[in-house]
Amino acid sequence: MRSTFKLERAEARLMAAAAIAKADEIKVFETVCIADDGGHPLLIERMDGARITGPQIAWNKAFTAAGHKRSTHLFNQTPNGPALPGNEAFGIQWSFEGRFAVFVGGFPIVVDGEVVGGIGLSGGNGEQDTACGVAALKALQEHFGSKHRVLVQADIKL
Repeated sequence: MRSTFKLERAEARLMAAAAIAKADEIKVFETVCIADDGGHPLLIERMDGARITGPQIAWNKAFTAAGHKRSTHLFNQTPNGPALPGNEAFGIQWSFEGRFAVFVGGFPIVVDGEVVGGIGLSGGNGEQDTACGVAALKALQEHFGSKHRVLVQADIKL
């Protein structure tokens, strides 16, 4: 048996606050979802002015990133993205009642080499969603300091 790290609400709140601060800075209305390692939401926060579709989309992205241990945009990245037509996972977005998101804005939360959750963002363009997601991951790393190592980057694939 091994012990595992579990993401807690306090850490989810810290990450969401960092993502929203970045969204404020770049002037975009985001919805942020932080999910646990099973893809279940720990927190969903929709900024004033954000789209009403944001919570579901952000959750789908967090679910996919946590469950498949990769940034969601990597599914459609040319030339070998597995969800592209002709590749091995083409059509995967119809899995889990359409919950599987294969576009930019979802990132696994990797702590000490293990996926402990996912973050999904909806509201900006790909560059904006990515900036807010990376800001959230960076905030978690800064929170932990040298105690734990958080993978802080846009392209994550384990």
